[in-house]
Amino acid sequence: MNSPTLNLIPALPEIFVLALACVVLLVEAFSKKPSWSYSLTQLTLVGAGAITVLYAEAGKVYAFNGMFVDDLMGDVLKLVAYAAAVIAVAYSRSYLTDRGMFRGEYFALVLFAVLGMMVMISASHFLTLYLGLELLSLSLYTMVALQRDSAVASEASMKYFVLGAVASGFLLYGMSILYGMTGSLELARVVEAVEVGNPTLLAFGLVFVVAGLAFKLGVAPFHMWVPDIYHGAPSAVTLFIGSAPKLAAFAIVMRLLVDGLHPAVGDWQQMLAIMAVLSLMIGNLAAIMQTNIKRMLAYSTIAHMGFLLLGVLADSYAGYSAAMFYVITYALMSLGAFGMVVYLSRAGFEAENLDDFKGLNARHPWLAAVMAMVMLSLAGLPPFVGFYAKLTVLQALVGAGWLWLAVIAVIFSLIGAFYYLRVVKVMYFDAPHATDLAPSGEADVRALLSANGLGVLVLGLMPQPLLALCAYAIQVSIQ
Repeated sequence: MNSPTLNLIPALPEIFVLALACVVLLVEAFSKKPSWSYSLTQLTLVGAGAITVLYAEAGKVYAFNGMFVDDLMGDVLKLVAYAAAVIAVAYSRSYLTDRGMFRGEYFALVLFAVLGMMVMISASHFLTLYLGLELLSLSLYTMVALQRDSAVASEASMKYFVLGAVASGFLLYGMSILYGMTGSLELARVVEAVEVGNPTLLAFGLVFVVAGLAFKLGVAPFHMWVPDIYHGAPSAVTLFIGSAPKLAAFAIVMRLLVDGLHPAVGDWQQMLAIMAVLSLMIGNLAAIMQTNIKRMLAYSTIAHMGFLLLGVLADSYAGYSAAMFYVITYALMSLGAFGMVVYLSRAGFEAENLDDFKGLNARHPWLAAVMAMVMLSLAGLPPFVGFYAKLTVLQALVGAGWLWLAVIAVIFSLIGAFYYLRVVKVMYFDAPHATDLAPSGEADVRALLSANGLGVLVLGLMPQPLLALCAYAIQVSIQ
């Protein structure tokens, strides 16, 4: 830690986003022109990216008396989170307009959610971590209920809020036990105290902390909320929930388990292994039975988060960097999949069912090709980036001696390929309904979707730069 005094420079992106989120609220209150809020939100995210790059640090820089840390892993995750938010907001514009939700409050909530993610990513103290987590969670609860006249959305929001509060309680209880044992809330000091602490008390606190984290990640057996929330939320909100927050969830797993509780690695490895196997099994098997594509993608998210845990539990630089590569590429693939659902929806029609994708190739061959690239990548087939994401995790697992886990992961990945290939089959081999209309969204969104799909292919053909960046970021950030 370089300084115990107040140092605002590492937190400049967070301060910038907070200030502009307040400005968006004022614009909404006084101008009533949502297009201004939309433009200001996109400019804020781009500006935050520029500040993050400008003040990026190769090493670790602490601020607020060690409660906040700026390092390369955090900077990379924040930049991807900004990009994911920019893309999600751009995809959602027409969808929100058609349903009367194109309002400044949506954009303010997006910015507060991004701010919550940024705080979580840079947390080096239990209090900072919890502050970021609650800021993100409260923003997401509200976004799910944004369609006020929808009973399904209101029910989903209430369910998300209640289960999220329970998970926060688990996390807080675990943190309080660890505080009682170590006498500190600062992760750097907790890791020192844990080495000489009471092992029984440590295991007790660890169980609650891991349970709280598992809920936020949406892994089994704490996954029950994921399909209902993804299904009940407006598709534009599902698009946001399913992409950027996963980056922050990965960050708190790294900060808490690797930075703060690494001396108990033997304990949390066993818990993560059980949750990973359950997630792969439940996620992939349940997804096969879904006819609603949002629920199918929700169950696939559970399986992908299980794969992410496999990288973390390998407990090596290779495993951590593989998990980081996985979560970044998953965010890109998730944006493409949910982005297509949002793009194909129109006023009075939600493209939520697999039947809605029937014959898409006949109506719009290029959009069908983009969706096919995303599905094949999610399935983990070469030459798409999803293949390298799974391969690097499996290599790290085998290198760490977890051969049996790697075999299970391969088996369930093969099972999971079925439901992704079913989407491709429906688009290319089924006849379209006579009443289906050709997609007619804006050209700029169509171009962004095309770039999203091609990005999945290009990163698959040239994964090395991103792999090297993840490996370097982990090496200089994890001690």
